[in-house]
Amino acid sequence: MASHRAGITLGCALLLACTVTPGRAQTASQWQARQVEASMKSEQIMREANKHKSLLAQYQVMRYAYNSNKDPAFHVIFGQYLSWYQTFIGDYPDAATAFSIRQTALPDDRPSPLGNPDYTARPALEVIPELARNYRAVFFNEAHNIPLTRTLTVQLLGKLRAEGFNYFAAETLYQTDIARLQSRGYPTKDSGFYTQEPICAEMVRTALKLGFKVVAYEALSDATGDAREAEQARNLYQQVFKKDPSARLVLDAGYAHIQTSGVFLGGSSMAEHLHKLSGIVPFTVEQTMFYPHPSASDDHPDYAPIMRQLQPQAPIVFVGNAGKPWSLRPGYDVSVFFPPQTMQRGRPTWLSLGGERKPYFVSGERCQGSYPCLVEARYADEGDDAIPADRLALDPVPLNAVPMDRIKYMSGPPFGELYLRPGKYRLTYSDADARSLSALDITIPGTDAGKASDQTAPAPPSSPAKAGTAPGPAGS
Repeated sequence: MASHRAGITLGCALLLACTVTPGRAQTASQWQARQVEASMKSEQIMREANKHKSLLAQYQVMRYAYNSNKDPAFHVIFGQYLSWYQTFIGDYPDAATAFSIRQTALPDDRPSPLGNPDYTARPALEVIPELARNYRAVFFNEAHNIPLTRTLTVQLLGKLRAEGFNYFAAETLYQTDIARLQSRGYPTKDSGFYTQEPICAEMVRTALKLGFKVVAYEALSDATGDAREAEQARNLYQQVFKKDPSARLVLDAGYAHIQTSGVFLGGSSMAEHLHKLSGIVPFTVEQTMFYPHPSASDDHPDYAPIMRQLQPQAPIVFVGNAGKPWSLRPGYDVSVFFPPQTMQRGRPTWLSLGGERKPYFVSGERCQGSYPCLVEARYADEGDDAIPADRLALDPVPLNAVPMDRIKYMSGPPFGELYLRPGKYRLTYSDADARSLSALDITIPGTDAGKASDQTAPAPPSSPAKAGTAPGPAGS
C-alpha cells in the first residue's frame, strides 16, 4: 500500500491547497521537487516505524522524526503521515493540527444557503436516507486524519440497511483479508490501513453486524492517479454490480474519489470510472469541506456564519423547497456541515457517535509509572487481535516540554475518557514495548454510562497538561 499512501499524500500537498506554500526563493517546480523527496523520506520513516511491534512504538518513531526535521516541505508531507498515526492512538486534536487543509472559496462555489428562503437546514441523519432512497449507490467521503468525518457514516449505516442497501466498501481495505474479515466479524491490523483507527474500525464492524457484504476494492497494482481510480472502479464493478445486478452499495472513500464530475489528478475519479462501467450514478455525500479546523482561518468562509446563526448540535444539510439538496460544489449531491468541536477531558465529544457511546473514565495510575501508556477497550466477544472500540495514549509529559517546565506536568497521573457502547469489554494498559501493564473486564451500562470508570474521576486539571492524550508535534 506504500504507493497508494505516497500518491494521496503528494496529491493533497500539490492539489488540495494544503497550508504550506513555496518560499520566495524557490519556484513552484522546486517546491514540488522538495515535496516528492519528502514523500520518499516519509515512506522510508514509516517502513522503519512499522518494524516495531506495538502501535505506540510506531507512533513514537513517527513523532520523533517529525520534531527532528524542520524542513517545511517535509512537514507538509510527513505531517499527514504523522496525523494518521495520531488518529490510530486516539489523539484526534493533534491529528487535526499536524495536517490541516485550508478550505478556501473557489470560483465554482455555490452561494451560501444561509438566509436563502428556498433552503432549510435539516438533520443530516434524518435527511440523507430519504435522499438516497432511490439510488443504487450512496458514496460518502472523508478526511482521513479527521475521523469526525466518519462518525455520521457509522450512524447512517443502520438506516441505509433498512432502505435496502446491502453492500459496503471502504478505501484501503485489504483484499487479502476480506474473506476472513467477513467471517470474523471485526477488523484487525491486517484488514486495512485506515481501519487501524477505531472509528473507521467501528464503521466496518457496524456494517458487518448489520448484514452488509463488505467489499475491498483497493487497487492491487502500483497505479496512481487516473490509473488507480480506474482500477478501483473495475474492482467495484466486478465484485458488486456485475456479480449482483440487484446490489445496492454504500461506499466510504477519501476526498474527491467520489465526485461525479470535474478534474481529478488530471483524469477521472473512481466514481466517474464506475459510472462509465456500470451506468450507475451514485448519490454523493461531501463531508470534507465544512468541519471545524484547529485554526478558524482554515475553515471555509461560509462555515462560521452558518454555525453562528444556526448553532447546530449535530451534522446538518440544506434541502431546497423542491426537495433538491444543496452542495458547495458541482460533482457532489449534498454537503454536510459538522458543528464546532466540544472537548471533554482532552477528547472530542463527537466520539459519542450521536449518543450511541458513553464516556468511561480511565487513569494512568494503572500504567505503573511506565509512560507513554496505551489504554485500549476491546469488545468482550472479539479476539485480542481486534482493533479496539476505542483507545488513547496517556502521557503526563509533553514531548516538547523544556526541563524546568516538566515539573508542573508531574503533579498526578494523566487521565482521559474512552467512548464505548453499552456492553462488556476487556480493558488493557500496555507500554511502548507491548508489555501488559494492567487488564480488567468492564461493563458499560445501557443508561447513565458516564458514571462508569476504572476508578474515581478527579476534577479537571488546572495545569496546562493535556489530559488523556499523547503530545503532538507542536506540543499543543
